[in-house]
Order: sequence, then structure tokens, then C-alpha cells
Amino acid sequence: MSSGEIQIPNRLPLLLTHEGVLLPGSTVRFSVDSPRNMQLVRQRLLKGTSLKSTIIGVIPDTRDPEHDSNDLPTLHKIGTAGIAVQVVGSNWPKPHYTLLITGLCRFRVSALLKERPFILAEVEQLDKLEQYTTPAAQGLSADDGELGKLSQKFHQAAVQLLGMLDMSVPVVAKFRRLLDSLPRETLPDVVASMIRTSNKEKLQVLDAVSLEERFKTALPLLTKQIDGLKLLQKTRKLSPDSEKKVLSVRKGGVFPGRQFNVDEEDEDDNGDDMAALERKVHEANMPEAAFKVCLKELKRLKKMPQSMYQTMPEYALTRNYLDLMVELPWSKSTKDCLDIRAARTLLDNDHYAMDKLKRRVLEYIAVKQLKTSLKGPILCFVGPPGVGKTSVGRSLARTLGREFHRIALGGVCDQSDIRGHRRTYVGSMPGRIINGLKTVGVNNPVFLLDEVDKLGKSLQGDPAAALLEVLDPEQNHSFTDHYLNVAFDLSQVLFIATANTTTTIPPALLDRMEVLQVPGYTQEEKVEIAHRHLIPNQLEQHGLTPQQLHIPQDTTQDIISSYTREAGVRSLERKIGAICRAVAVKVAEAHKVTNTETPETAMLQEDNADPPEMPIVIDHNTLKDILGPPVFQMEVSERLTLPGVALGLAWSPLGGEIMFVEASRMAGEGQLTLTGQLGDVMKESAHLAISWLRGNAKNYQLTNMVGAPNPLEGTDIHLHFPAGAVTKDGPSAGVTIVTCLASLFSGRLVRSDVAMTGEITLRGLVLPVGGIKDKVLAAHRAGVKRVILPKRNEKDLEELPANVQADLDFVTVADLEEVLNASFDGGFPLLRPQLSSRL
Repeated sequence: MSSGEIQIPNRLPLLLTHEGVLLPGSTVRFSVDSPRNMQLVRQRLLKGTSLKSTIIGVIPDTRDPEHDSNDLPTLHKIGTAGIAVQVVGSNWPKPHYTLLITGLCRFRVSALLKERPFILAEVEQLDKLEQYTTPAAQGLSADDGELGKLSQKFHQAAVQLLGMLDMSVPVVAKFRRLLDSLPRETLPDVVASMIRTSNKEKLQVLDAVSLEERFKTALPLLTKQIDGLKLLQKTRKLSPDSEKKVLSVRKGGVFPGRQFNVDEEDEDDNGDDMAALERKVHEANMPEAAFKVCLKELKRLKKMPQSMYQTMPEYALTRNYLDLMVELPWSKSTKDCLDIRAARTLLDNDHYAMDKLKRRVLEYIAVKQLKTSLKGPILCFVGPPGVGKTSVGRSLARTLGREFHRIALGGVCDQSDIRGHRRTYVGSMPGRIINGLKTVGVNNPVFLLDEVDKLGKSLQGDPAAALLEVLDPEQNHSFTDHYLNVAFDLSQVLFIATANTTTTIPPALLDRMEVLQVPGYTQEEKVEIAHRHLIPNQLEQHGLTPQQLHIPQDTTQDIISSYTREAGVRSLERKIGAICRAVAVKVAEAHKVTNTETPETAMLQEDNADPPEMPIVIDHNTLKDILGPPVFQMEVSERLTLPGVALGLAWSPLGGEIMFVEASRMAGEGQLTLTGQLGDVMKESAHLAISWLRGNAKNYQLTNMVGAPNPLEGTDIHLHFPAGAVTKDGPSAGVTIVTCLASLFSGRLVRSDVAMTGEITLRGLVLPVGGIKDKVLAAHRAGVKRVILPKRNEKDLEELPANVQADLDFVTVADLEEVLNASFDGGFPLLRPQLSSRL
């Protein structure tokens, strides 16, 4: 079927597009994603079976794409009828169709017939299709008057442009064949679509309905290209790449009976972009293996057809991969600041106490001075919340002059978060380690792995196992992220992990880290921290000054003892913030009264309260008005008023705590009842205590309710650990249970100022336990005066602050006899049997 037989229908569905101007004789690829255009493709092109169903009208949408809306714009009057020769659908990055359309002829919109689901209009054909199939010899000639002279001049200009180009370039050879074969009437449209022109210039050619006007519009565009080439040849030798930029083409343009190439406006931008990317790859100074991979991926990228850049997911994946590779800091690093005195001053200014952590940082700086090639240590700060583990890591980075990056690991249950996804997946991305390096831009930052004890585990793998390679100094010099698939050196990164407890960290991971315990603060340390850091920080955050608010140290001690009971200082900071907010209200009210006072309002304000005097001092009464009644009270002595109550010490990830143990007995059958959400280890400790007391009942004169020497004869025992909603477990409550039951069976009161901890054996020995420092600090906060500890924990007392050691009386014990003697006033006498000789 010849082109001359093709007649465009009087009614055409219209495709509105921002992406370019379709001229007759050119082939352009359009991306379709608007609702009207999508409906046109689905209902007309995909469902049609005849040739006419593939003919649609293409109208340039002259609106700003950024202000596009669903409202139908004013239609451009002139459009191009075209045949949709290819339709490709895709869901990436969003649902859309890509249409390959060949322009046939111009038309004018006569009337709009309907707007939805797609635009349908009545059109008037303006060009004759026969002119595109007339042989070149039968076209216009110089004898055809003014129009013939214009066409001759245009053809000469096109030949001149062709002569300035290298015929060995395929694009130029294609242009030559088109000039020889196409009728001259079609040259303005075809040449305007091939040379580099803007959409606005193409729109002027489209609007030129008459052939004479069309030649006059397109000729200056062709002349501009020739002048540009002449100027380019004067400055430097024209290369084949330059010729490609003059004739910006797209492969696969098809016209009935002939094939030719058409322009793509951003092709030279893509070429420049590709050259810039290649230059970045060479300048990235990456290792040889990574460099070879980048060159291979770059080669693949160049082979992809540029017309498919917007529709091929593989192009975006490869491009994103190369962008990441050139952005990674393969050889960029910061110079360490190794001044020990300056480091000590900075750490002391940022943090009070925490001597062990500061000493370890200074040791690292000292060794770094002596050996510059030192690998970064793997530190793990373990301690209760709010003691400053994360802020110490940030201060360490500032001390060394390094970049700081925090990676929150709490709740992470996918190993791909650490190692990244393989690039075979759509939407794949590198892991958090590589992303962090890209963010900081250097290869020796300080990485803080926060909450490493709260890693999860799922069907997607175990992130704790993935961290084994990251945190192993013998392996992390060649860490391989699944996304990169090449080794990256992490040996210069200083990793700091934080955790509240080591019990949930896998042993293999814990073995790779140097654990530094960060205990809770004493009351004196909290007071000092509050006045050095917390109060000035809260004053600044609330817009107050020291001249407006003053919190004495006595008030700070009241806040610590009566309103907070924690190992860290977070609750203390919140309470200080509440005080600042209350004072801010008073200051703002006083400021408003001062600014708005006039002679007319002065009489009305005489009865009002005077503005508060500055600074506002927070005393005990003011504190109670702002924070309410005290939340915590010293209840230790009040609760130890009956036999069968003892005070133990417990450890939790939140720090040390005091723990009461209560026992009662009643007539029964010798059963033991345990309540308080106890774990198996604690239940076994209770049975151990009962067995030991029954075995030593005669020696300590322990009796049941009726005075019989067997404490359990005809008696049921109920042992309760208050705070029943909290799960409790561990062996350290053994001595407390023995003391509590000894008090119950003997009818004597345990001293009200004694707390204890220690594991027991069936023979009555006291074994060492952990968490001594946190437990002792909890006892000190609770107002306890005497602490009973296992003798083998005596070494742990050296870590306690001097003021705590001075305030407390420590009794170290080796067996339960010493425990009972230290727990009761006057001791707990042992009735030793008198041995008589029969000789």
C-alpha cells in the first residue's frame, strides 16, 4: 500500500506532549504517562486492528510542565498527524507507555469533540501526502518562481553543511542519502528535525503552513548551523564527535518506503555527561580491581542505545552504580589531630567523670603518634541509658578531627542493611556502612554503631553475623558490600559500638570488640554534670539567661533524689527543662506587661501581681509547685519494720536497682510459693536457701510457727519479690533470700540500712557476682549505709568513686554465717554443738 493512498481521518484522537515537536517526515519517541494520553493508548492504539486506528494527532503542549494539571489547556491550532509504529509499556519508574511515532502531515484543529477519556477533535488536513513520495527529480526546480529559488537556496545550504562534515561518519552518510532521495518540498521539515534546534524553533517550522513560509523559517536555522561549524573549524579541527553534535540523531526513524534519523535534543548532553562520568572514574583513584569493574560497567553503559535511556531499568542501575563508585572516598582521608593535651582538655570540657573512657581515647592518640599506620580499634561502650555513650563517640571524633557518622542498629533484622543488596534486584542499594562512607566523604571517619545489643534476626539473615566482617581488624581491610561487589578498606575507620548489656550480643561478635564498661553516675557527679552542662544547655534551648533563672545546688540534689532515680541524666535533663518552661512563662508575662503598659492601662494593672524579681530562684517550695509532689522517697527504713523483709541489689540494662524480698508463713503442709515473675535461676536460689536453712535450723535456733525445730513442719512459706510486672532472674539474690527467711524464722528484724548481693551454694559459701559498681551506686542513691558483698568481689570496689567509698560501709563475706552476722544488729549467734570425748 503506497503512502499516497493514506488519508488521515477527519476525526483524530490527540496526543498532548511536552517532550518535543513532531514534524512531518520525522520519527520521534514520546513517553506517555498523563491520564488522557494513557487512555488514548489503551483504548485506541492497543485495541485497534486497522491502519487508521494507528493514526493519531500530536499537539505540542506549550504549558510549563512544572505547573501541569488535569485541566485541558488551550490547544495549539496546528499539529502533526502520525502513525504509531511502536508501543512499549513499562511500570518502572512508574506506569507509562513509550510511543514511536512517524509524522505524516500537518493538520488544523477545527473543533473539539470530546475531552475524556481522551481528546477527540475534528481536523483539517493541510499537507498533501503525495509530496513525500514524489521522486526527487519530479520535485521543485529553480524554474518554479520564488518558491523554486528558495528551495534551490535551501538545498545548496544543506549541501554546503554536508560538505563541511566527514563522510566517514555514519550520521553524515545518512544525511547525504536523504538529500539525494527526498523531494525538496520535504527538506524544511526533515532538516529542521535533524539539525540541532530548540522546540520553539521547531514549533515555528510547524506553524509555517505554506511551503514558501516554511523555507523562509527553516533557512536561518540551517544557516546558523553552518556559521557555527565555520567558527568551530577556525578554533580547532572538527572531530567526528563534533559532527555527531551537529547532527543529533536517533536510530530507527522510519518513514513509509524510506529510513532516516531524527534528532534527540539531550543526546549531546548525554554524551558530555558520559565523558564527565568517565573522567570521574579515572580521577577517583580507586584500587585496580574496582577501576577495572568501573571501566567494564562504563563500556556496557556506552553500548546501550540512548533512545532507551528513559525506559531501560538497567541503564539507571548501572548509572547509579557508577555514580556511587566515583563518590566513594577510596583514597580521601582527614589528618588526625594528635595533640594529647588538647585532647584531654576537650574531653574534660565535654564530659565530667568517665575517666576510663577518656584514658582509652588518650592511649589511642598516644599510640597513633608513635605508629602512624595503626589500625582503628573496635570499641564497645556498655552501660545504662543516658550516661553519655553516644556523646563520647561524637567528642572522640571532634578530638581527633575526624568526620562522625552514627548508624542506628536497634531493630535491624536484615543482613542487607549491613552488606547491601545484590544488584540483581530492582531497587537495590548499598548497605549502611558504604552509605555512611559516601555521606562523610572520607575513609577514616568515626562510625558509631548505636544499640548493637538490639539487633534482630529474621528470614532475611542475621545482621549480627554480617557485622563480624566489619568489626574484625583482620578482615575489614577487604570488606565486600553485596552492591559494590568489590573490596573496600575499612581498616582506617574507628568503630565504636554502644550497648546497654552484653548478654544479647552474640559471643563471636563480642569477642571482636574491646568492651569498656560505662557505669551510672553518683549523686555528686549528677549535680556537677547538671551545673556544667545540663542547666546551661536547657537555658539556651528555652531562650533564658542565668540572669533570669538560678537553680541552686541544693535544689538540684532535691531533683535528683526526689524526682529521678536513674543511672544516667536524661530524666534529670527533662525535669530541668520543665523548670525552664515554667520560668519562661513568668518571664514572657512580665515582658508583655512591660511592653504593653500605657497610662490608660496602668490603673487597671495596679491590683495585679508585680513582675517577678530577676533572677527567679528555684527553692524547695517552687520546685514542688512546678514538678508536683516528690515521686521517690527514702522508703528503705520504713519497709524493714517487720521480720521477713530484706533488701537486695540487682542489675539491669538500665543500671543498678534495689530490690526488696518479702516472706511470710502460715499453717500448711510445708510448701514454698514464689511470686514476682521469677526466672528459673532465681527459683533455684530460693530452694537452695530453704535447704540450707533447714539443714542449719538447730544451729541458729530457727523454728516453725509452734516452736518446732523444723521451720517447714506444718508451715507454708510465701516468698514475694515486689514489682511483680518486672521479670527477674539471676543468682545474685541468694544471700538476700537466706537473710529474709532467717529473719522470718527467728522473728528478728534485718538492719534497715543494709543491702546485699551474692550467689550461694548448698554448703553455705558466697560466690562472686557481676555489676558490683552499678549495684553499689544504686544502694548509695537509696540511702543505704552498709553493703554486703562477696569477698571475691572486693577488687571491684577500686572502681568506685572516693566519696561513695567514704559514705558506705562495705562488708565482704565468704559464707552465709558472715552474711547473717552483718545483717542483724548484734549479729546472728550460732549455737555450736559441744563435742565430748568418750575416751
